[in-house]
Amino acid sequence: MPAPLLSADLLPLAFALAAAVLFAVGDQFQYLGVRSLDSRSGTMISIITSTLCFWLLAPLLLDPAYLTEIGILVFAVIGLVRPALSANLSVAGVRYLGPTLSSTLASTSPLFGTALGILLLGEVLTWPVALGTAGIVSAILVLSRRQGGVAADWPVWALALPIAAAAIRSLAHVLSKIGMVTVPDAYVAGLVSFTVSALVLASSQAVRRARPPVLASRPAALCFVGSGVAMALAITALNQALLLGKIVVVVPVVSASPVFTMLLSILVFRRERVTGRLVAAVCVVVPSVIVIALGR
Repeated sequence: MPAPLLSADLLPLAFALAAAVLFAVGDQFQYLGVRSLDSRSGTMISIITSTLCFWLLAPLLLDPAYLTEIGILVFAVIGLVRPALSANLSVAGVRYLGPTLSSTLASTSPLFGTALGILLLGEVLTWPVALGTAGIVSAILVLSRRQGGVAADWPVWALALPIAAAAIRSLAHVLSKIGMVTVPDAYVAGLVSFTVSALVLASSQAVRRARPPVLASRPAALCFVGSGVAMALAITALNQALLLGKIVVVVPVVSASPVFTMLLSILVFRRERVTGRLVAAVCVVVPSVIVIALGR
């Protein structure tokens, strides 16, 4: 029997890194979409797309026995706030702040995640993991820094949007970990939470007095479809990482996504250029992830 490509100890980190990259891809699609479509409609398209992705795989991946477990209710509660509420806050943040700064502020989630993991789950924060987390947080703060004296072109209150989304996502991470005690299935966790979120958003959209023509801008709608596919994959990878590892380890690694967001902006979308800050951030994030991997 061939040896596995990764040891069991490294699998949570591998899934967390995959989630970070996929979240960065989703941020870029969202940034393209909100140029010509309002954030609420775009979020609805994205979440419904993610939900369809999960249900299309149901014949292959869904174990009906899990649907009677108590953990399903936990995932349903998660769906009321994530991604329904957190995604709306996140997309609105991208609209006002741009993908890099928005994802950077959203990456305060290690602070929330670590605190909740310790307080609610009794996880232990080791010094190497603490140092690695501090390194990642400092790197993303470096990315968000504006060059001296340049006036901000966004309202100050918009800074609260991605931070609130980060707090909600961190709470959802803890609840997902709790739910997967009885339903140890990353796919089912995503399926239930996204289905509930899709129903919430579709109902909300239906009662809006002024409903924007969602399909009036097909390129924008397609961007949010792409974001939805990336989000479904990212959440599945994240849930798998949470299933196999600890929140105090997984959340900081996932929060490295701003580095990938900026790399995509430079290499693929050509919206930004290589700067000393980016090089410094990469040089801090990479060893920080290694320290977390070695100090779990």
